[in-house]
This record gives sequence, structure tokens and C-alpha cells, in this order.
Amino acid sequence: MTVGGRGVGAARHDEAHGTDMPSPVGAVGSGVRMGCAAMRHDDGAPGFVGRRREVARLVQALRAVPAVVLVEGDAGVGKSALVGRALAEAEVPGERVLTGRCHPVAEPSPYGPLLDALRRGRPVLAGVAEMPPSAGALRTWLPDLADLLPEGTAGAAADERYRLTQGLQALLGALGEVVLLVEDAQWADRATRELLLLLARDPHPGLSLVVTYRPEELPDGVPVLGTAYRCPPGVSGGLLRIEPLDEAEVLELARTVLGTGTGTGTGGAAGPAAAPVSSAGVAAGAGLASGAGPGAGPGTVPAVARLLYERSGGLPAAIVEDLAALQEDGRQTDPVAFLSGAKLARGLRDAVAERLAGLGAEARAVVETVAVLEEPAGEGLIAEVSALPAEQVSPGLVEALRAGVLSEPEPARYAFRWEPARQVAYRRIPGPTRSALHRRAIDALRTGRPQPLARIAAHTRAIGDRDAWQQAAEAAADQAVEQGDTEVAGPLLRELLAETDLAPERRGRAARALSGLAANAAYDAASTEVLADIIADPRLPVADRGEVRLTLGLRVAVQGGDRAGFALIEQAADELIAERPARAARALVALAMNERDGAGAAVRERMAKAAAALESEPDEEVAAAYRATRLTFQAREGDPELWPELDRLPRDASSPELVRQTTRALFNVGDIAMETGHDQRAGRLLAESRALARQAAISYLECYSRIALLRLDGLAGRWQGLEERFETIGTEYPDVAMARVERAMLFGRMAASRGRLAVARAEFESAARYGERESQVTTAIRAAAGLGAVELVERGAEAAAAVLAPAVAMLRQAGAWARAGELLPIAVEAVRGVGDEGAARHLTEEAAEAIDGTDAPAAHAGLALARGVLLEGTDSCGAIESYREARDAWRGIGRPYEVAKAEERLARALADRDPQTAAERLAAAEATYTTLGAASDAARCQHVRRDLGLGRMASPGRRGYGEALSPRERQVAELVGQGVSNQDIAQALFLSPRTVEHHVASVLRKLGVGRKDVAEALAETES
Repeated sequence: MTVGGRGVGAARHDEAHGTDMPSPVGAVGSGVRMGCAAMRHDDGAPGFVGRRREVARLVQALRAVPAVVLVEGDAGVGKSALVGRALAEAEVPGERVLTGRCHPVAEPSPYGPLLDALRRGRPVLAGVAEMPPSAGALRTWLPDLADLLPEGTAGAAADERYRLTQGLQALLGALGEVVLLVEDAQWADRATRELLLLLARDPHPGLSLVVTYRPEELPDGVPVLGTAYRCPPGVSGGLLRIEPLDEAEVLELARTVLGTGTGTGTGGAAGPAAAPVSSAGVAAGAGLASGAGPGAGPGTVPAVARLLYERSGGLPAAIVEDLAALQEDGRQTDPVAFLSGAKLARGLRDAVAERLAGLGAEARAVVETVAVLEEPAGEGLIAEVSALPAEQVSPGLVEALRAGVLSEPEPARYAFRWEPARQVAYRRIPGPTRSALHRRAIDALRTGRPQPLARIAAHTRAIGDRDAWQQAAEAAADQAVEQGDTEVAGPLLRELLAETDLAPERRGRAARALSGLAANAAYDAASTEVLADIIADPRLPVADRGEVRLTLGLRVAVQGGDRAGFALIEQAADELIAERPARAARALVALAMNERDGAGAAVRERMAKAAAALESEPDEEVAAAYRATRLTFQAREGDPELWPELDRLPRDASSPELVRQTTRALFNVGDIAMETGHDQRAGRLLAESRALARQAAISYLECYSRIALLRLDGLAGRWQGLEERFETIGTEYPDVAMARVERAMLFGRMAASRGRLAVARAEFESAARYGERESQVTTAIRAAAGLGAVELVERGAEAAAAVLAPAVAMLRQAGAWARAGELLPIAVEAVRGVGDEGAARHLTEEAAEAIDGTDAPAAHAGLALARGVLLEGTDSCGAIESYREARDAWRGIGRPYEVAKAEERLARALADRDPQTAAERLAAAEATYTTLGAASDAARCQHVRRDLGLGRMASPGRRGYGEALSPRERQVAELVGQGVSNQDIAQALFLSPRTVEHHVASVLRKLGVGRKDVAEALAETES
């Protein structure tokens, strides 16, 4: 059995089991205990993240004795924690785990760990009625157990090893089912390893032999049980390889320990600087945003997790030590800053130091050279930089490889196995030696074609030559920009601009270059903060300041969703208009995108000024931004002339900016097309936008397009797997607010459909906080519609009307009627619910007049639904016709959830006139709700059927489900699996609390699990 995979057992185990938390990379210190405490949950149970597969394999072996399991992995990777977890899950009694540990001493005692393990067997040994005579040979080796062992028999010294082996096997056999756990077998003496081999080749029927070790420290690289060992027939187990954690697992571990206290939680608000790009469009020159304008707040858990991963190389022991230090630190308001300035985990440092100390002079010189070079290097470069004779480099490399200090990540290229280990080794190099290595590295790298300027700049900075570094860094940034490597260029430019003595000309060039990167790159809070510092520098030329201010304003206002950024853009336009009118035109185009606070009235004026500026200084790229913005306006207004214009956009232009503006136009129009109800067209436009963005390396537009396509899946009823897909994007782009707000909006709707009104309220309120700060009205309108629907169900029409009134006022002020399909019906229902028939009628008529002649199917469908609500009770025929019109319209758009809501309303309206058809429509709505997983909506249909006396649809009779879940039990199980309380389930499914208790008990019995494991068990029944 060879097992791979990753995970972490971050827990200290019961010492009765003979196991403990793994020492941090080989060192035992206070950090281990602190880390242990840090990982305990409120119920006192230690946390354990990942490695389910490995634990399951080990548990399986422990339950299928005899077993021999070899657990290998690097120092600090969590071998002991995993074994302890498996012992607990296999329910092995602590007294039946006999643990022996090997120690890194020069001359270990023969058989020491095995004898130590046997001494722990007294509790079990005391209960053995009859001990085999051969066990008496152990009396001299185990004097503490002499009173429980039979008298020994004398024998020749040559027979000692044989007698010991026989005695050991006899004693283990007498103990019955036991686990013999030998830890750190890489330090075992030869006699112990040979005895382990004998036990492994012929284990008695009740023995589980578990051996942990570090393969890189085995003598001469020989397998822990020797080359001759093969797992015998009838013996379970095999090799279990434990790998370091990956970044996603470190994030899971950080969340387990830290919760969401250091950042944004699921569905929560991200703070004042984190807001989404509105579905009303991306402004000209916009980049990816969300986390931060100037002065952004503390780091999030994902940011902490990334730093933990970088500092640990994925080794759980080092992570636990860092987390313990973080939890004890008094400055937890900024955990990223704390960890960035903290030393690497002591256990990691000590382990690396121990490895380095064991190297010879040649190997040490090779390792120091590789530490300075940082990237994988071949023998030739290592020889040149180290100044070692070529014949000494190869033996040094071999020694470092065998010691596990270096690895060969690619053929004939050598590097440290983990970056943290390289950092430790680098810091241990004496200063003069380090500087000499850096100088020789510069000389060697300059011979390359093309020269790796970024690497040369890094070596230049390391030797402290500030002037040379500034020159090298600027050249390296230019090279990186030319090569499209923004990940290299961005940090170099930020470092340059942080220099207090940077020449004004160089500062201006660096500022403009960083502004250009910020326009296209995925959101980077550090760049935003640097831009804010730059515009405060009085040494910067006015026009250069305007360029930087324009980019900063776009990031804050458009990407960050903070309308205050438009003041920056307006100021940038004033700074640019005299010297660079085309750039001023770009600022004016961006200002035109603001539709809040009365700014929408100035749209035509600003677009006219932009056109005039372009006449004075023609610029093809800014003209493309102008055109993309004009198309965005056409989409907002539901202009039927829009679609032919899109076909004329240049898809294959040579200018990256022209391609970016085409991509932006496709995204904006595609995103707004969802609001107006052109879902099929939206899908095509967003797919094209994503493909172009990927091809042109415009990461923010690719990200936006992916998020919008996820929303489109939600509207189309493809809810399965959406949570995981949003999680993937959130991990990939942790600072992108658009992902969070769209997730909140969609999950709010899904939660409401399942009766989880408190969760839905929190999600919609989170989205509404984003909407309050945006320059576009769409998010605020959508969030208000969702929150108003929750209020209507939970608190009544008056509360709903209070939420919806500001949104309706915003809708009117912005003239966003073509995007009102979601808001209009719920607003009319709320206003009518408080008895204001006149206001409801006026709102409906106002919407009808505004969207007359517009190409906005969703707005027309929403208007039809609103008319049906308005006519209920006064004109049943009109209401029926309006609901049919709405249903058919939503069906044509392709939104099954909206179709079901219209069907449900139609059934209610038909109940008195045509009960049979009403029952059919209600059944259709219920079927759609059930397919989507909208359990509460489906239950409401059943409740309505009873209330209206529509009876059941014809069926062959009540079915018996036996041990399978009935449909109602499955509904209950799904809600239990989502963490919903019995009281909330009763509310969601229109059942009594007593009935819910009955169903929950039946679900738990049939699934054979506790409440917390229902979701997993339910998933297994569906697989």
C-alpha cells in the first residue's frame, strides 16, 4: 500500500497512547505545547485538518491485524499526529499502544526503543494468565517487569540475540492485540532495525507494527527495514508517505485555529475598502479590485495562510509554532505584519542548522552558493559562483543531496527543498562571504543572453549598493514589462518608489510604469497604497501626478467601489487637460460611468468634453475606451441598436489597450445583459470576454468574466457545485470583492429558498453594504430586492417597504428601469401590502412607460409579474394573464426559479376559477423547486395546496421507503446538513417542531450518523 496525499494532524495525542505532537522539524520546545493548545476547539477536542485518506488507510490496517505500516515523511510533517489520529479513530485502547522512541545519540542502546515500548505493557501484561517460558529471556533486559515474567533459562552468549527475539515475540503474542509503535526509526541502531525486520517478516496474529521515520536521514539511504523486506502475504499495511501541506490545506488549518476573526468571513462584509465592481460595468482603465484603498485594514485569514505557507514550506509543526506565536502576540490586529516581521519557527531553524552542521566543507560551500543564487542552478553556475574547483562541486552536491538539504527539482538543477530552509541557510552565511557570493553571481549572470536583470538587481541590492540597485531595478522592471511579467515588474517598481533618495525623473518613470501595471493587473493592495503615497510627493511633475491619480481614482472608485474615488479622477482630469488632453479624455470617460448622487445627469456633458479633448489630441486607445463606455450606456438603457455595434469591435488588434477595451466592452455588455434578461447572449459575450482576457493576460477581466459566468449558472438553476466554484475563485483571487458580493447575492437567494432566513438576511445585508458605496446602482437594487423579500416573509410588508423605498428612489434617480426586473415585483407587493394602492399603481405605470420600446426582457417579465400582484383581488382575469405572461417571459429568458415563482402565483390566482389547472401549475412549481433544492419553497407549495383545497395530484398510492430516506426526510436531511436548527427547519418546511424532531430522528437512524455528519453521509448516498 503506497499512499500519497496531504493534510495535517495538528493535535497532541493522549500520552497513554505513547504519542505526542511532532516536534517542530526535529526540535522539542515550548512552541509545540503552545501550538497544541492553540489548536483545541471549544469542546476540548484537538483540531485535525486533511489527510483523511492517509488516516483511513492506517485505520484500515490497524483493524486488519497483523499489520506492518511504515510511515515516512520529513521532520515536522506530522507523522506522529497522523498516527495518533488513526489510533483514536480505530478506537485502540491507550494501554495497548506500546511506544518506543529512537534518539539522535552517538551510540544508541541496542534494542532500546523496543525495550522502552515493552515497559509500557505492564497494565496489559498484568492481566495475562499464563506467560510462555521463552518470555523469561527478557527478565535481564526488563528488570522492571521481572515480577511478571517467568524465570529465564541460561544460554550461551551466542544465543543471546536468538533468545531475545524469541522472548520478544512470545511476550507480544501473550499480550494479544497490541500496537507496537516505533518513532523516529532513522536513529535506530542496527540491532534494533534487524529485530524490527524479524518482527515485520513474521508478526504474530495480534500485532500491528507501526514505524515512523525520516527517509532522508536513514543511514546510507537504505530502507528502514533493509532492502530485503517485503510485506508478507496475509499482513496488511505497507508504506504510508506523508507530504507537506499545500496552500489550500494551510488555509483550512488557519481557519480552524483563527476562525474568521482576522479577515472577512463567509458572506460577511469585507470592510469599507472592499467593494465589488457593479454589474453596470467596468470603467475605462479599470483594473481588478476589492480589498483596499489607501490605508487598508488588517490582513485576512487567506493572507495569513499564504504567509504561513511561505514561512513553513507546508510543514505543520512550523505552522503550529507560528500560529501559537500569533495567538499569543498582543498585536493581533495585523497578523500579516506580525508574521512578516517574525523569525521563522525555531524548530525549523534548529532542524536546518543541525543538517548544515553535519556537512563537510565542500558541501557547505555548495549549499551556501545555492542559498545565495535562490533559484535552481546547474553545476557550472554553482562552480563559478562558489569559486570551488569543478571536481569539488560534484561531491559537495552529492553530500548535500543525500543529507536532504538540497533536491533536484529539474534535471541537473539543484535547489533547497523548501524556501524557508534556504532562508535559514542564507542567514547563517557570514556577511563578507555572502557579499562575495553575490558579486560573483552578478558577474556570472551578466554573461547570459538575455541577461536575467531581475535576478541581477536582487543580487545588487543584497550587497548594499543603492545607486547600482536603483539603476538595475529600473532596467529589470522595464524588461519584465516588455516580457509581460507583471509579477516581477510590480514589486520592483514598488521597491523603487519606496526609495527616499530616488531621482525625480526616475520616480516619474517608475510611477507611470506602476500605474500602467495597475490598470491591467489583478488587484494588489500594496500597489494601491504606493500610488496614494506617490501623488502626495511634491517632486512629481503635475502631468505625471495626474496619470498616477487617474489610476488610483479608478482603483478606488470603480474597482474598489468607493465613490470618493471619483473626486480623484476629476482632479486627475484637471491635472492632465493642459499637457495631455487625451489622458484627460480618459478620465472624463471614467467619470461618466458614475450614476449615483445625481452624477448621471452630467453623463452627456462629460462624454462631450471627452470627445472634444480627443479632437485636440487624437488617441486611438482612448477612443476605444470612449466607444466601450458608450456601448455600456447602450446596454444599461436596453438600446436595441446595441448588438450590431458589438460585432464591429476589434478582436485581433495589435495594440494591447485596444484589445483590453474590446474585452471590457464585451464584459460590461455581457454582465448588464444578465440584468436586462439576455441570458443566452450574456453567456456568449462573457465567454468571449474571458477568452480574450486570458489571451491578452488581462487578469482582472478574466476574473470578472468567470464570476459573472458563475452568476449566470445560478440564474439558470445550475446550483450544484456553485459553492465550491466560488470557493475556488475566492482562493485564487482572495482580494476580489466582486466574487464575495456575487456569492453573497446568490447564496442569499439559495438560503431564502431553503428557509434559512437569518442566513439569507446576513448575505443580502452584506451585499447591500457594498452597494451603498458603489458608483453603480445595480448591486444596491439587487440586494434591496433580496432583503425586501426576506423582510416580507419574516416581518411583513411594512418592514419590506422600509427597505425597498430607498432602492426605488435610487432606481428613479438613475433611470435604471431596464435593470429593474428583480426589484419591481417585490416593491409593488410591499407597497400594496401597506395599503398604498395608488403608489403601487403609479410605480407600475412609471416602469411601464420607462421600459416601453426597450430591449430588456427581464424588465418586461418583472413588470408583468408586478402587474399580476397589483391586479390580485380586483381583476383576477388580468392577474392570471399577467402571471402567464411573466412565466412565459422568464421561461424564454431561461431562469427556472423565476418561472417557478410565476407558476406558484398563477396557481393561487387560478385556484377559484380552475382548481385542476391550479393544482397542475402548483405541482410544476413544486417540482422545479425540488429539483433546485429549494426545500422551503417546495414545502410552501404543499402548504398552499392544502390551504386552497387543491388536493393531491394523482399517484399510485403511498410508497413505503423502508431504510431509504423519504422525500420529506431528504428535505429535512439537507437542511440538517446545512446546520439548520430544528426550529428553523419547522419554519422552512411549514411543519410542527414535533414533526421535525420525528423526521430528524428517523434521518439520523437511517443514515447511521450523528447530526454533524449528516451532510457527508447524504453525499455518500448520492454518489
